[in-house]
Amino acid sequence: MQRVLRVSAVVFAFVALGTSKPGVLKQIQDLEDSNSPLLLYPTQFTQDIVPKNIHSHNDYWREVPLLTALSYGIGSVEADVWLVNGTLYVGHERQALTSARTFQSLYVQPLLGILQGQNPNTPFSPGQSGKNGVWDTDSGRPLQLLVDIKTDGNQTLSYVVSELQPLRDHGYLTTFENGVLTTGPVTVVGTGNTPLEGVKQLTKRDVFYDAPLTNLTNTADTTWSPSLSPTASTDFAVAVGWDGISPITSGQRSTIQNLVQHANSLGIRARFWDTPRWLVFARETVWKELLLSGDIWLNADDLAAASSF
Repeated sequence: MQRVLRVSAVVFAFVALGTSKPGVLKQIQDLEDSNSPLLLYPTQFTQDIVPKNIHSHNDYWREVPLLTALSYGIGSVEADVWLVNGTLYVGHERQALTSARTFQSLYVQPLLGILQGQNPNTPFSPGQSGKNGVWDTDSGRPLQLLVDIKTDGNQTLSYVVSELQPLRDHGYLTTFENGVLTTGPVTVVGTGNTPLEGVKQLTKRDVFYDAPLTNLTNTADTTWSPSLSPTASTDFAVAVGWDGISPITSGQRSTIQNLVQHANSLGIRARFWDTPRWLVFARETVWKELLLSGDIWLNADDLAAASSF
């Protein structure tokens, strides 16, 4: 009996000291505890995060806007902006606006800081011409910033363009100029009250237009393409009318596929908003159908669920 107690005491001592860990795990723990420079590199802000074609619907409603979406690998975020006394504030309605929550404080300045971190000036990058995006695992992939203008579009658009200047100064915006589309770390797309004609008139376009997914017919005045509209959207409930609970009809499936495939044929990624959020099985049934239809932004409110779907 005494021998058993002595053996048990020795085992307990080994466990308490951590010596029962395999050698490789102990070395990993030692390196992590030491903050070794071997484990650090400049562009690791989104280390191991895989970007996904998911749109963070009403992103500004999250407890931590922008950063929460990035932590899940969300490739598109949305800010509702209101022009009040010459400043762009972010919120779903006027009653939700505060002096602290501005387009600059929630999106422009955080993105500027992130991208400066992803594009460090080091001895290893002299004369670097290209710009890294926010994704460490896919540095050439842009983040889409959807700006939903809530106030008068013609007046507000000029303020949106102006407030993007810090990102523009560093070459962080996707641009279209002289017939050439140049992809940058951030692609800004106007929606809501954003005026189509105002976007078309930008001589060096770095604010694009969220096209009408149900009406992508080229006219004498408008040719739909990624240089004008990298994305197109519509209300799912209106355009498709499927609740995800009852079986999808052949007509509803055809509507989804035709809209998505037409957009894709123009080089435009599709997005359906107002998709079911509850019941969970209804939401996921709709998600599955949409993902099978082609190249889309999966509109999501529950980012954890969408990113692991």
